[in-house]
Amino acid sequence: MQIHRNIEALPAFRNAVITIGTFDGVHEGHRKVIKQIVDQANAVSGESVIITFHPHPRKVVNSSILGLRLITTLDERIELLGQLGVDHLVIIPFTEVFANQLPEDYLCDFLIEKFKPHTIVIGYDHRFGRDRLGDYKLLELLQEKYKYQLREIPKHVLDNISISSTKIREAILKGDAITAGHLLGYDFFFEGEVVHGDKLGRELGYPTANLHVKDEEKIIPGNGIYAVYVAVPGHAGLLKGMMSIGLRPTVNGKKRTVEVNIFDFDKDIYGTTIRVYVKQYLREELKFDSLEALVKQIDQDKIDSLAVL
Repeated sequence: MQIHRNIEALPAFRNAVITIGTFDGVHEGHRKVIKQIVDQANAVSGESVIITFHPHPRKVVNSSILGLRLITTLDERIELLGQLGVDHLVIIPFTEVFANQLPEDYLCDFLIEKFKPHTIVIGYDHRFGRDRLGDYKLLELLQEKYKYQLREIPKHVLDNISISSTKIREAILKGDAITAGHLLGYDFFFEGEVVHGDKLGRELGYPTANLHVKDEEKIIPGNGIYAVYVAVPGHAGLLKGMMSIGLRPTVNGKKRTVEVNIFDFDKDIYGTTIRVYVKQYLREELKFDSLEALVKQIDQDKIDSLAVL
């Protein structure tokens, strides 16, 4: 998949079959739509082109939106889309100027001039241009003028995508990794830089990688203990482990932390960014009467994690 970030330097696409969207999560619903686009492009000896935006349009159009949480970062979306046979991904910087184009200018000066589409595949509820006044009906009206084919993504497919996205976010926040993974079609994952903590885990016999998640928009699972797989740069294959997210009530923690104990691993990885695949929620975060009781529970958590993994 070729990635394009400069709208002024796009190649001459061959019989471009295009679609537009954020595709947050690139989940099973998205994949069905993308497969149709890839198949349609193959049918006309063309190229499949996905147009996406960064930052998320909702953040630009509605500056009052705070705490927007995304299932996937832009880099993660690029990675996942690249696995689906798409020919081109065009990343458009979404700005107020871009959002305020008149709908027909958006169609003529952006979609037609830059992409010369053979086919536009879009949902019935897609909106574009100033005040979101452009819609599917306008695309239909101007179809003959600009000589493109128009394919509608059915309402039930879009509804399923929307419902799935909502359910995935809810599942992640509740710690329901199994439901999230089922709807995504893969295990939910996130990345974090390994930073220094208070080294308490090492004293307890369970050294942990304390993670700092740099992307503030990235959704993080709810508090609790999880069985996880971990990808460490320079290490072949996935490592087994367990993760704790929460306030560490046994030691009167005040700050939410994300800590991963990687089994049978003792390398110094401070400053390294690792990826955590969340496999299954094990239990809620608990406050124990003593560190001895905490260690006894951690011993059991490791047994339970290995049973899952």
